[in-house]
Amino acid sequence: MRVAVGMLWLLALGGHPQARGSCPSQCSCSLHILGDGSKARTVVCRDPDMTLPPAAVPPDTSRLRLERTAIRRLPGEPFRPLGRLEQLWLPYNALGELGALVLRGLRRLRELRLPGNRLAAFPWAALRDAPQLRLLDLQANCLAAVPPEAARFLRNLTFLDLSSNQLLRLPQELLAAWAPLQTGPSVPGHRARLVLGLQDNPWVCDCRLHDLVRFLEVWAPNLAFIEARLRCASPRSLAGVAFSQLELRKCQSPELRPGVANIRSPLGSTVLLRCGATGVPGPEMSWRRASGHPLNGTVHQEVSSDGTSWTLLGLPAVSHVDSGDYVCQAKNFLGASETLISLVVTEPQTSTEHGGTQGALWTGEGAEAAAYNNKLVARHVPHIPELAVLATGPPVPNVKEELALQHFQMGAPGKRSEGQAGLQEARMVTYLKVVGDTYHSVTLVWKAPQARNTTMFSVLYAVFGQRDMRRVMVQPGKTSITIHGLEPKTKYVACVCVRGFGPRKEQCIIFSTDEVVDAEATQRLINVVVISVATVIALPLTLLVCCSAVQRRCRKCHTGGTAEATGAYVNLERLGHSEDGSEELFRHSLSEVDRLLSARSSLDSQALGVRGSRRINEYFC
Repeated sequence: MRVAVGMLWLLALGGHPQARGSCPSQCSCSLHILGDGSKARTVVCRDPDMTLPPAAVPPDTSRLRLERTAIRRLPGEPFRPLGRLEQLWLPYNALGELGALVLRGLRRLRELRLPGNRLAAFPWAALRDAPQLRLLDLQANCLAAVPPEAARFLRNLTFLDLSSNQLLRLPQELLAAWAPLQTGPSVPGHRARLVLGLQDNPWVCDCRLHDLVRFLEVWAPNLAFIEARLRCASPRSLAGVAFSQLELRKCQSPELRPGVANIRSPLGSTVLLRCGATGVPGPEMSWRRASGHPLNGTVHQEVSSDGTSWTLLGLPAVSHVDSGDYVCQAKNFLGASETLISLVVTEPQTSTEHGGTQGALWTGEGAEAAAYNNKLVARHVPHIPELAVLATGPPVPNVKEELALQHFQMGAPGKRSEGQAGLQEARMVTYLKVVGDTYHSVTLVWKAPQARNTTMFSVLYAVFGQRDMRRVMVQPGKTSITIHGLEPKTKYVACVCVRGFGPRKEQCIIFSTDEVVDAEATQRLINVVVISVATVIALPLTLLVCCSAVQRRCRKCHTGGTAEATGAYVNLERLGHSEDGSEELFRHSLSEVDRLLSARSSLDSQALGVRGSRRINEYFC
């Protein structure tokens, strides 16, 4: 770059005859001589009404400044005649578009300044027409990205200002082109220094910014920043955080976790297909059928503590139509990975209870009876994840059971497949009600007057409308249970039956958590009001009766009634049972009479009735 030794003379174009004819009328021109004796012409245009570049710019112009004009675009080859142009400044115009040939003919151009414009894109390939370019200023534009191919045209720059744009990240190819700057100035074929301006951009701090953050962490003597403290703009959790405080993971393509590839399930059961994958950023998980048929189920997404993304496809009441191959896909910006899971729906088999008693099914004749037989009341499947915790008092082993798929079918009226004893067992639960606790728990209470101390009950519950129910085994002798972990304002169905028998309609109840709690709260409010009213009415009467009794007692004490009372209670007798079973008559002493008349007589009399380990029936006159 030429350095001016001094300004020998300066002429306004209006004062030189030769210059007057070559300078545009809307611009001002100046001419100065450099140290090597050559002339350098500067043309400055600041007309706010100018919409196109001036056409009659002197060909010997070395500096051209078009600033604060209304120029919106530069089409074609507007500067081709200016072969000696070294500095092209176009600051603070209305430029929104640059043509691909905007730099054609500028082989000696060393500086290109375009700050304060409206450029959303820059023709990076146009830099091939300016091989001597060292300075590129694109500050305060609207650039949203730098394409990877731009790295090929930026290798010779010593100054690059991309600050105050809309950049979210930089391509790895550009960082690789700057990597030799970190090895020292002795690398041949590379410039000695680069000044970068990257501040004031809305950087997205994810794995794609990993290489830039690492690039800034390494100190390089050949690299300088206009502002070294860059900050994140998103995600929201990292907004305002400096790059130096980040710990970013390197991007990784999705990798699927191995799982079950073949599943066999009975007809009418619920099938849960599970697929997991890892990747940075976390992959997007999706399901589709290999045959192209639509999915007949619901999809649930979750992320485990180790960062694995999981997708679960639930297929309720599968039929033979659901048989086939299901494709699980994990995808992020680095690529996609797929796995295949095959499902085969088989004919259902009769299942048995855990205790070994085979559940008998009602049999009926005719289409109506068959339809009634097939009505599904409850079905058990392993539940993932845990939905609720059931509390029945002290913890006991195996309170909750994960069951294989089972069908409990409701008997048709008038048909029998069990004995009379089995029918009584099935109908043992006669009364079931729900007592509200909170929005997240309820208590089930039932009556079983024919139950023995060894009878065990099963409690089944599920969200109303869902076919899959969860079962818990109740301890023998218990007729209540509390279910925790329920969803508020949700309708549920719960059934209670004897273990080994399917639930009947009268043994099931439908409730809503909010209605139960509201009803319970209303009942409690009524109880409080009734007790308060009763207390206000009964308290004065109680005080009046107590005062009257105290007055009568005081009058007796003053009249010497103690001696008569003593004589009367000397003959107090007790009729009890002797050791051999015969009745005997006992006499109390005077000290016991005093004890009976004391405030603690009721407690002591109960203690007196126990001799050894045997209670004595006492009668007092």
